[in-house]
Amino acid sequence: MLKVGDKAPAITLLDQHGKKRTLKEFAKRKVLVYFYPKADTPGCTQQSCLLSEIKDDIGRTAIIGISPDEPKKQLKFDTKYSLGFPLLADTEHTVAKAYKVWKKKSMYGREYMGIERSAFLIDGNGKILNAWYKISPKDTPKFLLEALEK
Repeated sequence: MLKVGDKAPAITLLDQHGKKRTLKEFAKRKVLVYFYPKADTPGCTQQSCLLSEIKDDIGRTAIIGISPDEPKKQLKFDTKYSLGFPLLADTEHTVAKAYKVWKKKSMYGREYMGIERSAFLIDGNGKILNAWYKISPKDTPKFLLEALEK
């Protein structure tokens, strides 16, 4: 697992508009990178909408959502809820693996690989300030606001 002080793994993925986005483009500002399992599902919608609600309260801090969904599905999700921040498509799970959030999960006795809902606050130099693995949807904005107050 990644921890405070580690260098954040690089991110180069397509956003909901099909534009290539990188973590480097947010240099010199803090970034919340959060991983969610699937666009437009109850928990992911709650998490994304709650983050959208606080985006005007976090100053220059950027928000980036990442899931295995295709850009087209990310765009539909963003449009439906007017989220207003980049949603990146990690269809090959490369970034999820680098952040150690692509995990074996189980539901109803069936095992499968999927995203472990997690969030990372990264400073302007690419270092991890906070790493929240297994975070709940409603705690994501709360923990972000608390971390930014410090």
